[in-house]
Amino acid sequence: MPSSFVLTLSCPDRPGLVFAVTRWIAESGGNILDSQQFTDTTSGPDRGAEFFLRVHFDVPEQQEASQLAEEFAPVAAEHEMTYRLVPAERPLRALVMVSKEGHCLNDLLYRQSTGSLNVEIPAIVSNHRELERLAAAYDVPFVHVPVTPDTKQDAETALLAMVEEMDIDLVVLARYMQILSDDLCRALEGRAINIHHSFLPSFKGARPYQQAHDRGVKLIGATAHYVTAALDEGPIIEQGVLRVDHRMTSADLARVGRDVESQTLSRAVQLHAESRVLMNGPRTVVFD
Repeated sequence: MPSSFVLTLSCPDRPGLVFAVTRWIAESGGNILDSQQFTDTTSGPDRGAEFFLRVHFDVPEQQEASQLAEEFAPVAAEHEMTYRLVPAERPLRALVMVSKEGHCLNDLLYRQSTGSLNVEIPAIVSNHRELERLAAAYDVPFVHVPVTPDTKQDAETALLAMVEEMDIDLVVLARYMQILSDDLCRALEGRAINIHHSFLPSFKGARPYQQAHDRGVKLIGATAHYVTAALDEGPIIEQGVLRVDHRMTSADLARVGRDVESQTLSRAVQLHAESRVLMNGPRTVVFD
């Protein structure tokens, strides 16, 4: 059976980039199954146009991704490419972090259990114990890591140790209600996804759905983004939005909000798992 891989890359735009990649795949005996590209011409005069590419291909014999990546390195060096090559079918190893609200966690666990989300969840980390029974229902280890001002640094050190020991690809903050330190954000750059509500207008602080109800909003939604030191301002991966109206109570808004948060986060995790998200400065390129 052939091996299937996904190659993603970005580099300064110039003629011949697609030819260089497809020629290498052909010379490696590969067959392209899907290819998507994008050129960003809005980066500004300092950066110039930036080229992005995602190619899904297979090769006739079983090969290691590391070997193929090494063989592609001369092509990448010639064209100043930043690239990543991974097995297409390998499940993403995701460590999920939660606090007390379980709607996003439950959605991720259910989708994983049915095979609709190509991830493995080797553990769930929480600063509370409320969701321990939910984790047990899906037979996923639950790790309780309390966080106080005095223990925050130790808790983050323990988290990074788990990421290393469990060979974690992605940390998912599924309504984890703790602010990560700048150092931890940098350590997990491009490997941590958060979800938060998105209101028009936006409401922060306590009881956001009550605030939204009091202002009579007509749209509510959710944003999934990569974690950065700037709180809730990382590069956006996916957003969801739903219309609401005056007949809905604040409890109705919260219920609808939980649904859109769950769906948006799962969609973002799936896009990341399939190597469809490429960083473009403070933004992302998402190949659907």
